[in-house]
Amino acid sequence: MSDLAVFDQYESEVRGYIRSFPVVFERAQGSVLTAEDGREYLDFFSGAGVVNYGHNNPAFTRALVEYLQSGGIIHGLDMATSAKRDFIEAFQRLVLAPRGLDYKIQFTGPTGANAVESALKLARQATGRQNVVAFTNGFHGLSLGALAATGNEKYRAAGGVSLGDVARLPYDGYLGGGIDTLDLLERMLDDPGSGLDLPAAVIVETIQGEGGINVARAEWLQRLRAITEERSILLIVDDIQSGVGRSGAFFSFEQAGIVPDLVTVSKSISASGLPMAILLMRPEIDVWKPGAHTGTFRGNNLAFVSARVALETYWADTAFTDAIAERETQLRAALERIAEEFPAAGFTVRGRGLMYGLASPSRPQLAGAVSQEAFARGVVIETSGARDEVLKFLPALTITAEELDRGIARVREALAAALAV
Repeated sequence: MSDLAVFDQYESEVRGYIRSFPVVFERAQGSVLTAEDGREYLDFFSGAGVVNYGHNNPAFTRALVEYLQSGGIIHGLDMATSAKRDFIEAFQRLVLAPRGLDYKIQFTGPTGANAVESALKLARQATGRQNVVAFTNGFHGLSLGALAATGNEKYRAAGGVSLGDVARLPYDGYLGGGIDTLDLLERMLDDPGSGLDLPAAVIVETIQGEGGINVARAEWLQRLRAITEERSILLIVDDIQSGVGRSGAFFSFEQAGIVPDLVTVSKSISASGLPMAILLMRPEIDVWKPGAHTGTFRGNNLAFVSARVALETYWADTAFTDAIAERETQLRAALERIAEEFPAAGFTVRGRGLMYGLASPSRPQLAGAVSQEAFARGVVIETSGARDEVLKFLPALTITAEELDRGIARVREALAAALAV
């Protein structure tokens, strides 16, 4: 069989991205994906935020090859290994200590959804309460606990069962400008007739990625932190897509100056694309009994190796975040020019760091059409939002200025072609 026939015949109908990008990819380096036929594609998707440092970053591949050749432990459950110890020490030294954060680290199953499941379970154990507050357009994963906190109708319908113990309230900006949606949360928490049971936790993305690149204001997040602290409600920040530099800082909540009780981190934490997820928690919340949340692959030592090298390479000083800020300025300015040039699209520009969107609520089919036209021009770019109305820019944080300009120019051509149809 050739091309995509084997996938069509033997792979489940659940496959998704292969339908948007119907080629067989063979190699990747930095911000470039190469198909079997040799055609190159600029990657503005980064594996949904998994390869923030680019594909096959030589600093990581070199360390992984050396570790494998040395006979290092690959699978270790939650036993002590030198690779895990070295990662913990680097994370403490280069991430937590410089930010004044006092967190313990839990190595969950290797997916973001499992980190969210861990956070929800632990919050309920620590508080003795069941209810959780989540927000409109939030995305937290597709296993049942995480799915209950996810807003998208398509994903929720696939669960096949009742999704309970989660109350949904409006995210920042959901009701339009000038309305602080936390007025509703605070009123309902303080009104014994509201029907909102005191929650164990509130779970929030500071930047909603799958939900449409909705960015919460710093003031809104600060008020949310105050509301939860005053009522002994745990605050969970889901930093799975917007963390590890994607927002411009290591953690997306840094800009607001808040300290969550629990933080879920996955996707790019391993740096190399290897599966890895962690849950950060304030020490007093760590009420787990040994083995109460376990999993066969929570000890991915190869991921620990590349994760440590990434911290040592990119987070020992401010050079990396300074470079991200430069690329953000370049990206935002380009997107604002595009929005101004094509007023018929009704675009608004949303985002922070290198996590941006061109949103067209009045023409929700446009983003998908642009994505297809862009792919035909050698750019991989996806959509997000409840109606896939947002063209979503997630380039590698290591992308060069020239690559970014070249990709944006192709997206602009794709937009012109889509509007001309």
